[in-house]
Amino acid sequence: MCGFTGFLNRRINDSNYSSDSEMKLVANKMASTILHRGPNDAGIWLDVDVGIALAHRRLSIIDLSPAGHQPMASKSDRYVIAYNGEIYNHIELRHELEMCSQQTFIAEGDNVSINWRGHSDTETLLAGFEAWGVEATLKKTIGMFAISLWDKQEQILTLARDRMGEKPLYYGFQKNTFLFGSELKALKAHPDFLSEIDRDVICLYLRHCYIPAPYSIYKGIKKLLPGTFVQLHLNDDENPNSLVPKTYWSLKDKVHSGLENPFRGNDAEAIKVLDGQLRESIDLQMMADVPLGSFLSGGVDSSTIVALMQTQSSRAVKTFSIGFDEKGYNEADYAKAVSKHLSTEHTEHYVSSVEAMEVIPLLGKMYDEPFADSSQIPTFLVSKMAKQHVTVSLSGDAGDELFCGYNRYLLADAWKKIEHVPFALRKGAGQLIQTLSTSTWDAIFQQANKIKRFPSNMGEKLDKLAKRLQCIDGANELYYSLVSETNQPEKIVIGAAEPTSWLTEAGMKMRFKDAKHHMMYMDAMTYLPDDIMVKVDRAAMANSLETRLPFLDHRVVELAWRLPMNMKMRDGKTKWLLRQVLYEYVPQDLIDRPKAGFSIPLGEWLRGPLKDWVEELLDVQRLSEDGYFDVYYVRTIWQDHLSGKSDQQALLWSILMFQAWLAGSK
Repeated sequence: MCGFTGFLNRRINDSNYSSDSEMKLVANKMASTILHRGPNDAGIWLDVDVGIALAHRRLSIIDLSPAGHQPMASKSDRYVIAYNGEIYNHIELRHELEMCSQQTFIAEGDNVSINWRGHSDTETLLAGFEAWGVEATLKKTIGMFAISLWDKQEQILTLARDRMGEKPLYYGFQKNTFLFGSELKALKAHPDFLSEIDRDVICLYLRHCYIPAPYSIYKGIKKLLPGTFVQLHLNDDENPNSLVPKTYWSLKDKVHSGLENPFRGNDAEAIKVLDGQLRESIDLQMMADVPLGSFLSGGVDSSTIVALMQTQSSRAVKTFSIGFDEKGYNEADYAKAVSKHLSTEHTEHYVSSVEAMEVIPLLGKMYDEPFADSSQIPTFLVSKMAKQHVTVSLSGDAGDELFCGYNRYLLADAWKKIEHVPFALRKGAGQLIQTLSTSTWDAIFQQANKIKRFPSNMGEKLDKLAKRLQCIDGANELYYSLVSETNQPEKIVIGAAEPTSWLTEAGMKMRFKDAKHHMMYMDAMTYLPDDIMVKVDRAAMANSLETRLPFLDHRVVELAWRLPMNMKMRDGKTKWLLRQVLYEYVPQDLIDRPKAGFSIPLGEWLRGPLKDWVEELLDVQRLSEDGYFDVYYVRTIWQDHLSGKSDQQALLWSILMFQAWLAGSK
């Protein structure tokens, strides 16, 4: 796991540098901003005559020797690469390359194999590019990655991203310079960066609490879509803004092929197949030359990963969890119970509100653009703790999207039962729910918990349901409403028009026989790479910790989409098949409980210990001077939240994270 950045100036005579020392100075400045992604080594490669520079920061995981140094040139010196990630099957690819090489040499009357310089996956990638070409090599990989590759011979710069979007990659033209890198802060360090905020994109951000790809907060800068690569030809005179990413792996195609060719075995066979594929994926992802462990929340996903890790490890797996003193947010006890059963080497840490709030000032710089998934705070803290013991940590993220785990998927079935109810009645039910404040509903369910445990924040959940009942008509609209914190962001952002996104252009037009499949697909295309992966990558890499996600092995993804829905949800139980795999290793009573999520008591903190911080960021004069948000609207929702009239924590957090980011970016 590492970080990289670079630039290419196609009009070398217009550039800001006239010598290699000046280019190197700029490249080094860009790379220094992502030191946290790679504190072990640094490297720069450049060609001043062409106007290109690649810079790399290395977090040594595989082949700790200088043989893994980047940027790295291929054996023929045709290609130069700076790359971030891990190719888990690179040993297998090496064997295939050696076989191809031997066959070639034998045909020419010789029998000489490849002379490898080291055992890094970077060198394997380069050999693959030389032997098979870029696209064919990408298709052969099993891994997570973002790649920048310069072809000296053809003078082509290639940028590529892994299939599911685990690793980030930003790119775009600023003036005459093409910039690219793992994080926006690296691009911002280049003297040509314009830092022009896109007001329209703020609307998308307020709707979803994250900025969906391919957008970024800055005009002219994009995120490369998962499963694609883009190529810039040095001497191509076409409009640089017309660069079109090419798809080498399509989730859409895999979803359709999986649904058309479903798994036809029985339950026992499905359990065996899923168990086997997960074992194989986890085995590959446990490959490391440094200490390795896993996050453990005690939920289905992380417990499954840890259980299968432990069966394949000769020693106790190191596991990590954090807890909170606030009831309804603490799952540390569950993690401890699972750890005890599996005999892992467990470390837990209880986080105080003071400690958690100390993270908040770091978030703007950590995420580079507005990002408002509040679970970013506990994710950072558990990563910080894990880094004290390991350099690599596996995680259970993506189990929800693949195996039907989110509570909102349950609403798809509920919607079938009420969609034929006249709109007037649904609207009336929603209004009835809202006659009580969210705080009152929370108090009611706190009493109800004495009889049966309900998920946390029931007041907030009921408020969201009430709003949906009053405005939606159709399963697709239900989903879009569920992933929208506000349906009218243009009323909040001054002088902005919400742009189209994948959700509105393509996603809303998709049709599935089962609405749950539609929701899962939409989440895997948007929420997973643009929220979950962003959260995990930045929080972990801020602590120089590599995270690996076995559920995102594309073979697991493809298998999951072949499984019929009754193996994902059965008798109202989410992730049914995944649970059956887990029950082979962990008793059911340690796992079965309402889904809580990885959250913090944000609403309470905003009204309490964070109140002064909120008032500072939402000061009337400050909002007016910044000029991005409608002051009256923002102050109204803040007062509604303070009074307990409605729970506005998600929308408020989005506005606050923008304000905090804006202050840090000036």
